[in-house]
Amino acid sequence: VQLQASGGGLVQPGGSLRLSCAVSGSTLDDYTIGWFRQAPGKEREWVSCTSSSDGSTITADSVKDRFAISRDSAENMVHLQMNSLELGDTAIYYCAAQLRPLDDGNWLVGYWGQGTLVTVSS
Repeated sequence: VQLQASGGGLVQPGGSLRLSCAVSGSTLDDYTIGWFRQAPGKEREWVSCTSSSDGSTITADSVKDRFAISRDSAENMVHLQMNSLELGDTAIYYCAAQLRPLDDGNWLVGYWGQGTLVTVSS
């Protein structure tokens, strides 16, 4: 499985970006696909994911009012629409596949893509 993330860039506070993750070597029905991010000096954190079984989505409470994940099965891509971006959203965003939740609230990830940098700055 290969994951190619794109769409990052520089945006002003309050702006929007749409990240895309192109999946190859499998279909969206094979694995739960999601996004993580890692801000400078911080640990990587889970952001959102979409289920392989029914396409349902869940998003971290910290961003759920501003971020939305979606699937494009025809293109075999997953998108992350990010609105009302804040300085604290600055991070490298990673696409990931084969996500499984752990009892401690963390995630087990089977495949990582390369990151795409999102910089929110005025």
